[in-house]
Amino acid sequence: MNITDKNNITSHQNGKPGNAETTKLQSGHTFHIPVMGLAFTVDSPVKVARFGISSVISIIEDRLMEMMRGHYCAVAGMEYYPISVQEPDYRAKRITNYLNLVNTIVHKQMQKLKEEAFEIGSEVAKYFEMLPNDSILKNMYSDMIHCPNPIEKAQKQSYLKSQLVAGSIDVNILTKLDGDVWDKNGDIISDGSNAVAALRGYINSDLSNSSIVFSAGLNPRLYNYLERTNAFDPDQNLQFKKRVIIKVSDYRSALVQGKFLAKKGIWVSEFRIESGLNCGGHAFATTGYLLGPVLEEFKIHRQALINDIFEIYKTAISNKTGIQFTQAPAMQVTVQGGVGTYEEDCFLRSHYDLSGTGWGSPFLLVPEATTVDDHTLQLLSASKEEDVILSTYSPMGIPFYYLKGTTADVHKHRKIAEGKPGSPCPEKLLQFNTEFTERPICSASQRYQSLKLEQLKGLQLPEAEFEKKKAEVLAKDCLCVGLSNAASLSYNAPFLKKQQEVNVCPGPNIANFSSVVSLQKMIDHIYGRTDLVTNKQRSHVFIAELKIYINYLKEQLIKGDGDAADPKRKSYYQTFLQNMGDAIRYYQQLFNDAVITHKTFGQSLQSAETEIAAIRQEYSLL
Repeated sequence: MNITDKNNITSHQNGKPGNAETTKLQSGHTFHIPVMGLAFTVDSPVKVARFGISSVISIIEDRLMEMMRGHYCAVAGMEYYPISVQEPDYRAKRITNYLNLVNTIVHKQMQKLKEEAFEIGSEVAKYFEMLPNDSILKNMYSDMIHCPNPIEKAQKQSYLKSQLVAGSIDVNILTKLDGDVWDKNGDIISDGSNAVAALRGYINSDLSNSSIVFSAGLNPRLYNYLERTNAFDPDQNLQFKKRVIIKVSDYRSALVQGKFLAKKGIWVSEFRIESGLNCGGHAFATTGYLLGPVLEEFKIHRQALINDIFEIYKTAISNKTGIQFTQAPAMQVTVQGGVGTYEEDCFLRSHYDLSGTGWGSPFLLVPEATTVDDHTLQLLSASKEEDVILSTYSPMGIPFYYLKGTTADVHKHRKIAEGKPGSPCPEKLLQFNTEFTERPICSASQRYQSLKLEQLKGLQLPEAEFEKKKAEVLAKDCLCVGLSNAASLSYNAPFLKKQQEVNVCPGPNIANFSSVVSLQKMIDHIYGRTDLVTNKQRSHVFIAELKIYINYLKEQLIKGDGDAADPKRKSYYQTFLQNMGDAIRYYQQLFNDAVITHKTFGQSLQSAETEIAAIRQEYSLL
């Protein structure tokens, strides 16, 4: 087992990515690009980190990492030595080597940036031009541009270059993607599960002052592994070189996971709050507990959260390392999910005292920031609200946002029509079903769907019920390949033979943007220097989420087919409705106090309240 020793973790200076606090303070950017799919942000740091923009790579798909390493070695003129699946711990090694390569490329980019002249169109000029208007560095840049004295101007340029900071190269692990892996003898490989191997790959990388983002809830096996490494321990200056970020959708989850990790001597440097349903990819619905009240709870109890976690952490880290903390390390709180305008961004950061925001889906329309093949890019730019659906297509059994009409969607239905449904399942990352087999298999696989359909045929169900259950089985998609292929097509790089279909999983917010734009244009939108929203009827981020939750509840009630009469389900639905009602009252107060001034906000709240009352009446949930 290869766990990095603390003495082997080196500090990278001179343009390599800085820590989270330093990056946001020095570069001046107030947003990050969250993880999207598998391929869509797989090389985003190579594209945007040199401009001080932080982004997140999914590291669960090692074949994709290996493909991208081959591509970028060729681009950089470096020798590429493939890592075979026959090598011990190949998954972790592939991830480590790709992250090291990305780190090296970004380091070289920063060195080049510091050597550039401040000329129109140069990347060093672009770095400062893209900063928000109230950035100190941007104002200093403006002073330098208009400085008439050549000597003084040169001094200003030298100082500005000394302040260049790369955006953070962060990584993501979806904690539920942690299936066991077996060796040739049929034994489970110790510490070889999908998520643990990915984590080890990150730990062994030379990324310094970056973060790993854990999403989808607490994973004891994964978190226990953290305890056994010192990669996340503070150094002699009480600074972290590798950090932990936890993505949560409510306060309780933050407290539970923060305390769980604190007992293991692991400090959570950031809680990344994401809307339960107004997001992209997999959606983890709360019981109607909406983003506004969640943010308010964090705002009110943030210091208590820090204190409670630190009280546990300081003892654990002292026992583990001998390091004594007299005050809690920095803990940031950020938000993402459906943010789409400058006004919303400013409101969220200022009203809830947040360190920053995440902008995801709109960046799918920015080729300079994300990797999307041409066909999918055009689908995204033309998409409307009805094209983005919260589907049952994920083999994880979790609601999954899906854009209709992708090549993977078309391919799936063609195979169904041919009587050959399902995927050959080459990657095996989503194997969770043990209904027919001792070892888990994927519900999107040919094997599972064949077995399940045979079972359904033997049940002699009424035709309508059979067709309904059959459709549920055939709906599942191969996400491992579909969410990776955009990179394969974009770079003409080999991933899997004869499998080139693409899935894409934007959030509903993508329907409000319809233009493929430059990086600078999108950042100008974020900072209020231009407006890229093409849907002028766009709802406020809070209202959009409220509507999604109401529709989600309706669907649950319809699918439940009368289960609202069951005491447990009835209690669940009533809690759901109560939380949404509380959110409406909270939002109404913000509107009454003119904290939110969106023109249709008040009217939308009234409509939502009427709709909730109708649901209560129809399903006897008064």
